[in-house]
Amino acid sequence: MTDRSPFLSLTRRCVVLLGLLVCALSARAGCPALLDREMLRLQDEKPQSLCQYAGKVVVVVNTASFCGFTSQYKGLEALYARYRDRGLVVLGFPSNDFGSQEPGSNREIATFCEGTFGVKFPMFTKTRVASRGGPGVNPLFVDLERITGSSPGWNFHKYVIARDGATVESFSSFTGPESSSFVKTIEKLLAAP
Repeated sequence: MTDRSPFLSLTRRCVVLLGLLVCALSARAGCPALLDREMLRLQDEKPQSLCQYAGKVVVVVNTASFCGFTSQYKGLEALYARYRDRGLVVLGFPSNDFGSQEPGSNREIATFCEGTFGVKFPMFTKTRVASRGGPGVNPLFVDLERITGSSPGWNFHKYVIARDGATVESFSSFTGPESSSFVKTIEKLLAAP
């Protein structure tokens, strides 16, 4: 019996480790691959899992404080306030990729967004979003471009991710958050299971 004890002990450890692995995988099972990542929150640079938005309709937008489209913050916040109880979330990603229109620090950007437009939707730290900008592009934007075939050409490009976390639509900077085509897309996706 003593000859089998080390084997049984090893087997038990393997079963326990396998169980822990299965638990870890099933905890993320409800999180689509597109959202299965962490980003740093703008206000305090603490990591936030995007998995918390699984099952919601998610608008991902690259933003800038000194752009002709900056007033879209107001429309994005209104859209978020109007539909968040139905499962919409807007995620803002400041970027200095286009025209150097987001030169400030994360703290300066947060203060501007909250003070000027009353932004309450989740915002993340300044990042690179333009694939033509070379290395260091935010992997979320790399994946969004791969799925849609559309890359941000300027500030306030919007992606809308369906509840399934796989279906994504892309909207240029010229499509404002109050645009009828944009709102219809949001409402259609919110109505879907």
